[in-house]
Amino acid sequence: MTPKDTTAVEHPAEQATTVPTREAVPKIWQIIFIALIIAGFTIAWLAVWGVLNTAFWENDFVTSNRWMIPIGVLFFSLLVGLVGKYLHADNVIHGGAGEKLGTDIRPSYATFPGTLLSSFFSLLSGASVGPEGALAFLVVDICSWVSVKLKMAEKTTLEFTLAGLAAAYNGIVGSPLFAALFASEMTPTEGGGLRFIAWNLLAGVIGYALFAVIGFPAFAKSIAFAPVNELTLLYMIDAIVVGVIGSLLALFIGVSFQGIGKAMDRVFKDRLFERIIGGGLIIAIVVYFVPEVMFSGEDQIHTIIASPVAYGALILLGFAILKVLLLALSFKSGYLGGAIFPTLFAATMVALAISLLFPAVPVALLVTGVEAAAVTLLLRAPLTAIFLTSVVALASTNEIVYIIIATVTAVVIGSVLETQRKQRAMKKAESAKRTDA
Repeated sequence: MTPKDTTAVEHPAEQATTVPTREAVPKIWQIIFIALIIAGFTIAWLAVWGVLNTAFWENDFVTSNRWMIPIGVLFFSLLVGLVGKYLHADNVIHGGAGEKLGTDIRPSYATFPGTLLSSFFSLLSGASVGPEGALAFLVVDICSWVSVKLKMAEKTTLEFTLAGLAAAYNGIVGSPLFAALFASEMTPTEGGGLRFIAWNLLAGVIGYALFAVIGFPAFAKSIAFAPVNELTLLYMIDAIVVGVIGSLLALFIGVSFQGIGKAMDRVFKDRLFERIIGGGLIIAIVVYFVPEVMFSGEDQIHTIIASPVAYGALILLGFAILKVLLLALSFKSGYLGGAIFPTLFAATMVALAISLLFPAVPVALLVTGVEAAAVTLLLRAPLTAIFLTSVVALASTNEIVYIIIATVTAVVIGSVLETQRKQRAMKKAESAKRTDA
């Protein structure tokens, strides 16, 4: 008999305290249960946001009075600041829901009401944030709460929560596969890998199916252009160049986040309410003159796509730059949201500007290539970027070849830059050691 078995015989009371009292692995019915809950919640949450957005921003008085834009921005920014200060709502100043998944997977009863309100107010404020980031925080809290009620083991709550996120994101994106790929690429698990993928596939299909049956609009096919069906060497070279451009856009996003983050920390430090009001003032001024860069960009993008010639290449590039700067400012001010939709907007603006300068290159190749490269470096998830871009653009098989080339280009650039960063860090550490010696 092993030592462990001997302990079990000689100390039955001690053994009883060490036996897990919660289920170690989610059951299929639990995955189906949480998928239905989260998919239903996501539809309700999106519907409420849509109703509120229409009621305020699309009523005749607001649309006919341009001065209402800064007033609306400041009003909702004030509400974001208040719920952040008094209801302790989550924010993305120092990281998104991914950090919450990694550090605190248990329920946050005290923060959920504030986070729910902040999610609506942030999206209504005109700040450059997407719905996916806010939704992630809410889904994490709901899933962790349900997992406790189902007496699930804490170590498996991550699997359970990611299944819930799959149900939400597949519905939003409009694909039965997207979230399973994203979760598998972003959150590798130790052991139970096939089970982990299966849970995400099952929950994701349920979420997608519920959205499809109800007919709730998804983001799939929303940035679709005439597909590229030809497979040529010239287009492959174009895809490499486009991948470099998308990588530069992603680097600009990173630099903007760092620069604006340091500036906000220096000016406001930990004063969250003042940060949001300060950021809101800047956003209000910018969007008064350039309303095209308000919100996440998922609706505004269609007007620009319909007639990019009416804006011109310089203005389109200006839209991209402003969108990135507002994205960084929105995150570092304390608004709650995600970066994917604003990044897709900025990438599309850059691609449309290039298309006006080089009309011989298919616009679909430009748009999907810049988007894929930028999202690859943003998320550090190349397969997800390829899949997301392909779904959103309704890409042809040959077009996916160009998307992959642009993505690989971004991965190579990212790897080189990461190696250089590590080398600089090592040299800095060695220099510090010599100084101390």
